[in-house]
Amino acid sequence: MITEIDDEERRRLLCETYYRDVYEFMIYFTGNRNNAEDLTQEVFLRALDALRRYEERSSMKTWILTIAKYVAIDHARKKRIRSWFELDMLKGITSSLGSPEKELQVKEERQQLIAAMQKLKPKYRNVVIFRGLKEYSIKETAEILGCSEAKVRVDYHRAVKELKGYLKGYMEGAWARGLSR
Repeated sequence: MITEIDDEERRRLLCETYYRDVYEFMIYFTGNRNNAEDLTQEVFLRALDALRRYEERSSMKTWILTIAKYVAIDHARKKRIRSWFELDMLKGITSSLGSPEKELQVKEERQQLIAAMQKLKPKYRNVVIFRGLKEYSIKETAEILGCSEAKVRVDYHRAVKELKGYLKGYMEGAWARGLSR
């Protein structure tokens, strides 16, 4: 366990173990690599600063993703809604889809999903990211968001309904169907 080793090793393990989870959350939340990198760094600065006060009332993953949630909400409050998604996020990714047409279609669908997610209230966006995209359990999502499991279920249902409304006419396929599981 992370708490049984010296501080320096504990800090290194914290960053190595949870960096990807935090970074992916920030990518989904902001839709922008640069913002995601900056916010991920902010999360780890806050977490490392508070590490000695971590009391193990929840898992380390829940604790750090809760910090990430608050950093993301702070960012959203400061920036409000503006152009969050940039095509630069997809540059440099090699195609594994085969045809350029298929790759373009997938990029466009992803762009539409992220644009639609930006229209959601932050609480709905969080639950869609954790439940729908990251596939965390209802219990894990509730712990991270600091709410009841029933609220996670209700918010997720409402968020998916809103997303489907925003995506209607844009996507007939996989993204919209994948969110309804």
